Amino acid sequence: MTSLRRIWAILRKELVQLRRDRTTAALILMIPQIQLILFGYAINTNVRHIPVAVVDQSRTGLSRALIQMVEATQVVDVTLRLPTVQEARRAVRASRVRAVLILPPDLDARVARSPAANMGQPDSTEFASARPVGQWIVDASDTMVAGAIKGLRLMPLAELFRQPPNRQVPTCEVALFSNPEQRTEVNVVPGLVGIILTMTMIMFTSAAIVRERERGNMEMLINTPVRPIELMLGKIVPYMGIGLVQMAIILSLGHVLFNVPVAGSLWVLLAITLLFILASLSLGLVFSTFAKSQLQAMQLTVFVLLPSILLSGFMFPYDGMPKPAQWIANVLPATHLMTMIRGVVLRDAWIEDLAGGMIWMGGFAALGLLVATLRFRKRLD
Repeated sequence: MTSLRRIWAILRKELVQLRRDRTTAALILMIPQIQLILFGYAINTNVRHIPVAVVDQSRTGLSRALIQMVEATQVVDVTLRLPTVQEARRAVRASRVRAVLILPPDLDARVARSPAANMGQPDSTEFASARPVGQWIVDASDTMVAGAIKGLRLMPLAELFRQPPNRQVPTCEVALFSNPEQRTEVNVVPGLVGIILTMTMIMFTSAAIVRERERGNMEMLINTPVRPIELMLGKIVPYMGIGLVQMAIILSLGHVLFNVPVAGSLWVLLAITLLFILASLSLGLVFSTFAKSQLQAMQLTVFVLLPSILLSGFMFPYDGMPKPAQWIANVLPATHLMTMIRGVVLRDAWIEDLAGGMIWMGGFAALGLLVATLRFRKRLD
């Protein structure tokens, strides 16, 4: 009985402490809810509504009908209509679209020479060697998106000629851009940079201010002329170098072990990685001003890490998520880095192609530093 009373006393103490620790209690309740929402709504391997561009060089009723049938599948959404193939390639490189459908000027003639358009006539060498009626240029850095586009190359044309998809109908050839072999590791390795940096950078700095309190160093800071902004900058600068080392290790090993090339400029890669590291470190500092212990700081890190893995496009295509999930994803720095680092590493994207994401991450980092500075006070309470 004495032992039970002691256990009961410790149990009551833990329950009271948990009730007073509102941050931990809130995380206990919110994490399972957020996981359910993420896994239930955001994760979707049936990719739909992929943003694509169209270069319609034919401009005929047949080309318009074909475009409408492609859109009717709901696998793709035509978000851009561009006049030239060169502009379309730039749109893919800048991640404005994931694929481009090119319809040539002689579309009607190609369809007229196709076997499906001459079903009542005997087979001939001319029909068997008919040219494709169009071409898809696909960003294959995401293998799920590439697979969804490849599945479209026969379906709309088969409907147009009222033939089953496995019959010989005029087809669009598919050119896979940036990952023609559709190797998964080509997509995963650049994305790992964002996930690992999110985990380590936020984790390091989220415990920075808390650690000063727990070690008793805050008393010394009170008696120094160090300003809050100086303290914040001093905390994050060392970790910027650590983040760059981690990025170099991931991409170097990815190249050696998995033959993942770095097609773009190393200077552009350095610039976007530094911006992302700064944004992640500033977010960690904000968490550090809220957390009362290093355990709470770690819990807040997990609170951001899980959505970053599931919503950023690292594991599942961003384009396949519902709009509310995309809105949440756009707030996360990891989402913007995924797009930019894959653009640089796989598609040789340049700074002008990445300007929007770089401006956003720079603003996020500045806002995070401002909030952390305003919330920090050089006092023990």
